[in-house]
Amino acid sequence: MNNGTPDPLPARSDTRSRREALIRYLRERGETEVAALPERFGVSVETIRRDLRQLETSGRIIRSYGRVTAAESAAYETTQAFRSSHNVAEKDRIARAAAACLGDAETVFLDEGNQPLLVGRALPADRELTVVTTSLPTAIELAERPRYTVIAVGGRVRPKTLGAVDHWATTMLERMEPDLAFIGANGVTDDGWLTAPDPAVAAVKETALAVARRAIFVGNHSKFGHSTFVRFVHVRSLERIITGRELRSATARRLGGLGPQVERV
Repeated sequence: MNNGTPDPLPARSDTRSRREALIRYLRERGETEVAALPERFGVSVETIRRDLRQLETSGRIIRSYGRVTAAESAAYETTQAFRSSHNVAEKDRIARAAAACLGDAETVFLDEGNQPLLVGRALPADRELTVVTTSLPTAIELAERPRYTVIAVGGRVRPKTLGAVDHWATTMLERMEPDLAFIGANGVTDDGWLTAPDPAVAAVKETALAVARRAIFVGNHSKFGHSTFVRFVHVRSLERIITGRELRSATARRLGGLGPQVERV
């Protein structure tokens, strides 16, 4: 990136270079309208459609309602600002549905990331609850609730998410046994694996899932259908998956057939 100015466009005939330039452009912009791409790259609508089909099939982009964004991967994660401003209505529905699953849990683990933070906000503030979290923003916000006991898991803090990782975090979590864990992921593969782009992040999530009595995945529809490098749990180990009604019903049925209850809200 050069002060926000996209790289020079490749020659029209160089398909691979154009597609790589398209990925770079999407990572710089965060998201754009599909209709704007032919003019931006100096090619026909059909050429852009072919490019997007190939990039979507390879799991490098996500298309939804005429817009396109770069998929997260080992080399790329979206910013907190992007996450908090996209799929907002869907994420709010997911958070409310997740909070309704609290039951009689007295101790809850909240993963790093925007969606688990929203779940934390949706949890009832009028009851005693102990919240364990690897997320600094979540810990700071929920610590203001007088009836909550908030335990912030320590470790190296990742700038992208302000989440704690590495052996300090996993060692601390290994000594706990929360009643319920709300887990996020950067990607969910077609065959049911939750994935993260960073091995250190995956290790923390895996540890939290190993010690929790119940586990619920929370994530919007854009998380499904691609891998972001490191597998950390299969959906068969989850109590349920809570996502938006924007997820294709066929995908929900397939994942539900692997074990967990799938709720599209």
